[in-house]
Amino acid sequence: MEKTEMIHRLNDLIQLDVDAVEAYEQAIKHIGYKDIAKRFREYQDDHRAHITNLTALVQQMGGTPVKPTPDLKGYLIEGFTALMSLTGAKQALEAMKSNEKLTNRTYQEAVDQPFPEDVMSVLRTNLSQEQRHLNYIDEILSIPRREL
Repeated sequence: MEKTEMIHRLNDLIQLDVDAVEAYEQAIKHIGYKDIAKRFREYQDDHRAHITNLTALVQQMGGTPVKPTPDLKGYLIEGFTALMSLTGAKQALEAMKSNEKLTNRTYQEAVDQPFPEDVMSVLRTNLSQEQRHLNYIDEILSIPRREL
């Protein structure tokens, strides 16, 4: 894979993580369960760390990282999450499940590419955290709660 393609793919991941931070913000505002909101804040921090470590990789490759601001897709994801969250915690969790599925799929696609080992190590760690996020949301959604 050429360096410019690697930089492009890493920048796409940075953008994805920026959008995830914003989506979690919307879910946290409306979730109504302190334990879930606390966990979602931790996941936001994971996404912020991904932005930081991916930005460093892009810079090491001599590239320019994307600005950490939501793009059109990010605004759509944020809006979808906000709208779903207004209708209750279960819908907020469903929206975040959808978002995390996208994030997991995108990270998995990146891990399947021929990146250098130092980049691959970061991508695998980030993917592992994304899998943990999705597993937690699936676990919460499987618990019968009258209020969800």
